[in-house]
Amino acid sequence: MNLDGLHHITMITADARATVAFYADALGLRLVKKTVNFDAPDAYHLYFGDERGAPGSILTWFEFPGAGRGRAGLGDVHVLQLAVASPEALDFWAARLDARGHATVRADERTLRLADHDGLAIELVVESLGNAPLRAAHPDVPAEHAILGVEGARAYSPFPSVPEALYTDVLGFTHVGDGEYVLEGGARRFRWGLDAAREHGAQGAGTVHHIAWASRDEDHLGWQERLRGSGGLVTDVRDRDYFKSIYFREPRGVLFEIATLSPGFAVDEDPEHLGEELRLPRMHEHLRPQLEQILAPVSNPRVAA
Repeated sequence: MNLDGLHHITMITADARATVAFYADALGLRLVKKTVNFDAPDAYHLYFGDERGAPGSILTWFEFPGAGRGRAGLGDVHVLQLAVASPEALDFWAARLDARGHATVRADERTLRLADHDGLAIELVVESLGNAPLRAAHPDVPAEHAILGVEGARAYSPFPSVPEALYTDVLGFTHVGDGEYVLEGGARRFRWGLDAAREHGAQGAGTVHHIAWASRDEDHLGWQERLRGSGGLVTDVRDRDYFKSIYFREPRGVLFEIATLSPGFAVDEDPEHLGEELRLPRMHEHLRPQLEQILAPVSNPRVAA
């Protein structure tokens, strides 16, 4: 039983419209789902990714309007790494983002650093894991320079160099040394890194809420059983309409989710029109009249164009 790779990473934003402008326009990802938070339906939950909304490409945000800027600390993911095809692609992104007022720093030939409008740290990195490309189509982004999926993430830990048995013995990561791991997923690979920190953070805009790993549907309950057998505290299965999920905190404090691959984001929308209409969880559909009054309109750039 192996994880398939990354499923998605979820963040917090103070401004859904600014998030759409940055990720669906500036970075050229596709807005694949416009819905609401299951646990707080008066808050948007926006999903971005490739053309199909494939696991491994998905970044999502909960919107809490006007939320203060957060700060990553112990047990928090603090950097997202998005793959591109070449150093020339990094040149393209440096020019495009700098022209739009998003400052970038070329860390080396294979890494471009920046922050989004909420202060979330992002690295565009030249793909090196051999993953199949997961591209979105954007009229101003040449296919050869498009983002290819999520390559990795880094989290803070008090003792990053101490190997973590949960990663290697339970979840199937490979420890490659000094706080660095690679998930050899059944479909995709993923880099997971730990950096030293001593202070706790503060949740808010620009922070990561959780990271989700992809499971084949038939293995999902097996993962729940395996985690409980290892002494972990795992939730019951939560139906998120587009996938089913279990949640647990790994020993460093990061909130992990394991999500199924199906039914996927086209279960309630035509694949050609993903993210164009507000879709509500089945459990909250009866709230639609109120929610449409509460939620500030968010336009999908493809529809607006």
